Order: sequence, then structure tokens, then C-alpha cells
Amino acid sequence: QVQLVESGGGLVQPGGSLRLSCAAPGRLFTTSVMGWARQAPGKQREVVARITPGNNTQYGDSVKGRTTISRDNNNHTVYLQMDSLKLEDTAVYYCTAASRELSWGQGIQVTVSS
Repeated sequence: QVQLVESGGGLVQPGGSLRLSCAAPGRLFTTSVMGWARQAPGKQREVVARITPGNNTQYGDSVKGRTTISRDNNNHTVYLQMDSLKLEDTAVYYCTAASRELSWGQGIQVTVSS
């Protein structure tokens, strides 16, 4: 069982910012496309962002321009910086690691509310 450890979720007001972190085992991290997905109540899970070992990034349409994914290859951690948060960003956010197989974190709640 791969352990992806997420942190940084919580409650934030609309327009605010939040940074999520996800730590992964070193060997997995260096060979994986790391990413974040989210699932809002009553909705399907969707990809938020991905980053390759070479730092190529891809973003979901709903977060483009407001979100930045980055990775620290020394500390085996991937970050998701979210700005200008909206009510519809409320969801459980999952860290993912795609190598020979796709691994998922436990999920962390992000709630955007006034």
C-alpha cells in the first residue's frame, strides 16, 4: 500500500488562497507523474492538475489561471497552490501518483465558504 500523505486543507473564504501538500515515498515520487484530483458532493471525481518528473504541468479547465502545481524533488513533495478560491472549489482533494500504477491519497477536505 503506497502512502501519500496530504496536508493543508481546511476552511477558506471565497477569494482566498490555500496550499495543499502531499509527501510520497522517494522512489515512487521520482518516477511518477504527481497530481491532484478532487470530488465535490454529488459530482464525479475530476483531475485538478498534474506535474511530470520533468516539471511539465497540466491543469483542469475549472482551475486554470488560479492554481499552480509544483514539486520538490529533494523532499519528495508535491504542492497545489490555489488562489481566488470559489465556492465550487469545495471538495475532497486527493493526491495521486502515476507510475506503473495509479496510487491515491486518503483525501483532504477543502471548504470554501463565507
